[in-house]
Amino acid sequence: MNRRAMSKNAPRRPYFALALSLLLAACGSGASGPAQPDLSTAPLAGARIGGDFALTGSQGQTVRWSDFKGKWRVVYFGYTWCPDACPMDMTVLSQGLQKYAEKNPALAAKIQPIFITIDPERDTKERVGEFAAAFKPPVVGLTGTREQIDAAAKAFAVYHAKGANVPGGYLMDHSRGANLFDPDGKPVAILPIDQGLKDGPEAVSAELQKWVR
Repeated sequence: MNRRAMSKNAPRRPYFALALSLLLAACGSGASGPAQPDLSTAPLAGARIGGDFALTGSQGQTVRWSDFKGKWRVVYFGYTWCPDACPMDMTVLSQGLQKYAEKNPALAAKIQPIFITIDPERDTKERVGEFAAAFKPPVVGLTGTREQIDAAAKAFAVYHAKGANVPGGYLMDHSRGANLFDPDGKPVAILPIDQGLKDGPEAVSAELQKWVR
């Protein structure tokens, strides 16, 4: 029996089809990655968080929520005089965004982090601008009148109040959280900035990977 003849003349189509299907499957899995859940299943889907505001940017310009339409937004309320929590939270958020950008540069470019002070009496536009400029990617820092800040905090379901007096000033009590909003301004998820510098950045990156598209 001529083995070479059999090998040469044997039908190859089934083997070719199998190889092609395996190749396509491998390419598909590598290109698309894990399937993302539908935004309707997001933790904050349907929540009444967010809404238009008129605040002041670092250059004295009026900034509105609607100015960010088309961008994914991450919003954090805090204050620049905070001795620990706010700088830590913003650092974790910043590092998480940078880690996400390393893997998803095009999508990361569509995300705008926003810092809104809850202490406008001390946080001038210049000070908020300096604080925001300390982080990457670029953060939009916002302040305003007490009435404007209170209205924005209420719209975003943020608790805040003047806290204890300390040498040189006072503290501010406030709820902590970095909320992710979709390009239409709808709430999506709370980013896990509370996990600290060790695990927080990777956790933030993973959460962005899950929802941003």
